[in-house]
Amino acid sequence: MVLIVGMTIWILMLVLLGSCMALGHKLGAIRAVVTFIGILIAEPLATPLSGLVKPLLPHLGVHNPIWLWVLPPFIMFVVVMMLFKTAGQFVHHKVYVHYKHRDELQFGWWEKMNARVGLGVGALNGLAYLVLACALIYDFSYWTTQIATSEEEQTSIRLLNRAGHDLEGTGMIRVARSVEPLSLPPQYFKMANFAGVLSQNPQLDDRLAEYPPFISLAERQEFQDLGHDADFHNAWQNRGRLGDLLGNEHARALWLDEDKGRMLWTMVATNLDDLQQYLQTGTSAKFDEPILGRWHFNIVSTLAMASQNRPNFTAKDMMALRAAWTPAYAQTVFIAAADGVAYLKEFPHFKPAQPNQGPGFDPVSYVGQWDGASGVYQLTLTASDDKKSGTGHTSGARLTLKFGEETMIFDR
Repeated sequence: MVLIVGMTIWILMLVLLGSCMALGHKLGAIRAVVTFIGILIAEPLATPLSGLVKPLLPHLGVHNPIWLWVLPPFIMFVVVMMLFKTAGQFVHHKVYVHYKHRDELQFGWWEKMNARVGLGVGALNGLAYLVLACALIYDFSYWTTQIATSEEEQTSIRLLNRAGHDLEGTGMIRVARSVEPLSLPPQYFKMANFAGVLSQNPQLDDRLAEYPPFISLAERQEFQDLGHDADFHNAWQNRGRLGDLLGNEHARALWLDEDKGRMLWTMVATNLDDLQQYLQTGTSAKFDEPILGRWHFNIVSTLAMASQNRPNFTAKDMMALRAAWTPAYAQTVFIAAADGVAYLKEFPHFKPAQPNQGPGFDPVSYVGQWDGASGVYQLTLTASDDKKSGTGHTSGARLTLKFGEETMIFDR
């Protein structure tokens, strides 16, 4: 049963041990020993030295952030190993020439000993490569086993997931955790857990978009394009294949952009604990300023406030104004983001009434800044041809904005 559970790891072990032992027998003890030493030295050096080659990869056409992360350590590991293998070949040649020019019996004994010791050292090399391979499987499968669980995933991902599960079944996961062949960010595994929660609970995407630090992102055009992409939305809601999500045109444009990718990673990583609490409870302990979030225009309350300042305002006037305001303010929202940016969206600019027609309007969106604390705020908003400056006051789930003689009431 153990062999069935850990089949991929046992196969990997047999392939690596068999090939390295055969190679060690052929190359001999000296080159096999130098190779083993090279593995022990190249592994910890690969990541620190990867900065030497990483800037060159974009010039060679490599822009995928995953490859930009994986390839530099791998290249430096290979380079260091080549240096050690060259040194091993040099030493082997010196010893070979030394015994070659001695009597034939001693040369024959040396060749047999060299091959047989090389066979044993080759097994050590195979074990060293097995540990590195298991560590890489663990690092990558920790993500894919949580976010790429569809039975329709491509073969390579399903094989990686199987190998990840087999690591645990064979106990090799304890060995894999002790080695770090790649430079992993401090929040690497926590981020994988967070991605797994989102992948398994796609209904959380609306709440995620309302997290205060993410509000400004939701207003950026590239993120709106992704949110309005029907193919991406269907794949996300139905927990589709990872390739369908990452290969989506709009998603690909985001995650292949190194600056945007780094910005998103940093934003999530620095707020990860608070973000996870927010997804569970709907409240943020870190971003608790009352104004933060999305507010919807309250037509009835704003009309009541407006009527108080008009002593001759009749019920008929109220009905007429409500009939005009209801379609005009139906989509009006005020948004306050955690970075101090404020948005007033779909705010109507009324046009003069035309004969036999009601007053028309053009929706205008403002963007600006908010400042203040504890429910009292200063606001500055600008549009293409207009500017609004005023104050905001929160009381529970209600926000009152005053811009000169204009008062607007919003609710959560």
